[in-house]
Amino acid sequence: MIDPGKDAGENLRKLREQKPLIHNITNYVVMNFSANSLIAMGALPVMAHAENEVEEMASIAGALVINIGTLSDPWIRAMLLAGKTANKNNIPIILDPVGAGATSLRTNTAKRLAKELDIAVIRGNASEVLSLSGEESGTKGVDSIHSVEDAAQAAVELALELDSVIAITGENDLVTNGDTVFRVHNGHKLMGMVTGSGCAATAAIAAFLAVNDNFVEAAAFALGYFGLAGQWSAIRNTRPGSFKVGLIDSLYEIGPDDLQTGLKLEVMHET
Repeated sequence: MIDPGKDAGENLRKLREQKPLIHNITNYVVMNFSANSLIAMGALPVMAHAENEVEEMASIAGALVINIGTLSDPWIRAMLLAGKTANKNNIPIILDPVGAGATSLRTNTAKRLAKELDIAVIRGNASEVLSLSGEESGTKGVDSIHSVEDAAQAAVELALELDSVIAITGENDLVTNGDTVFRVHNGHKLMGMVTGSGCAATAAIAAFLAVNDNFVEAAAFALGYFGLAGQWSAIRNTRPGSFKVGLIDSLYEIGPDDLQTGLKLEVMHET
């Protein structure tokens, strides 16, 4: 029987002790925010997307983030090269299918990556997850038009189909491997008003995966930690700009004991 708070605190402790290198192939919009968030957590970020270096970089990373927010053909090739290298070296991959469902390029690329690579975790909003499950979906740009509950059953089925953990972020996050279902109740509404908060949450999951091979727990713990940082920031910052800076500060300030006591995680099991 897991003790979610204690185990999450231990996950954060290991992260800060081991300082894993997190290889990000991510979009131009969020590179700086994701990198600073990872540093604040205790990880070491690297942003590398050139085809002639991604295999070498992926081979020495603790985890690989693939984020399709600003796609191009060279980036798609780089994602596949890095992903196959990560798989060969048993390095966990987290896929962020930004805007899947909005255009055929994004939807088809996300599906191709999920098919050709062994993905540890897919983290997206409800509309993105629905688009990967083959259901009718759509987005307003990269924003969800569905609730987490709308995609809950699809997430369970997709997790079983792909043998991956599916993490849906929203008002309350849902994380499942098709059997165990975690619901994360940490977070704050201002997180939805900061561009890149979802991408930074994806990076947080990567950092936790790098030191915890129980991927469904690691993803849930990371989202609880990231959501708690949002709660802490909102106490002192009531507007989006200052909230974003405060979020990075809070990622740095929260310690293992704080996460143990502040984590709001509901654990359920599905058949």
